[in-house]
Amino acid sequence: MHILFESSLTDEIKDRYVVLPLDTFYFESSGHTETAYCVVETKSLDQMTYLDKWKDLHYKLMENYQKQNWKFCEDALEYLSGSWGNELDSFYKDLGDRVSKFKEADLGSEWTGVLVKR
Repeated sequence: MHILFESSLTDEIKDRYVVLPLDTFYFESSGHTETAYCVVETKSLDQMTYLDKWKDLHYKLMENYQKQNWKFCEDALEYLSGSWGNELDSFYKDLGDRVSKFKEADLGSEWTGVLVKR
């Protein structure tokens, strides 16, 4: 898996590969916000069968993460683990760890899921 920031994505990359959003970061030093994306190369024909389903569920996972819908996130993460030839498993593990931590906290309605980098 290759990770690129939104500003580095080109139409050629978007047309040739599966591009999925990961986390959005706010860089305090510059006041700039940018989303990281992973570029996934499908490696086998059997992945092609599930490609649209995995892609759709990944997008819904990220939407529900921002909405604090932790149950949906847990279910989606369980399903998506092992998909994409295991390329996103480390991200899914990290996100699952955050979900476990966040569901016990009151994050409030102002929380957006944006990660602050100092």
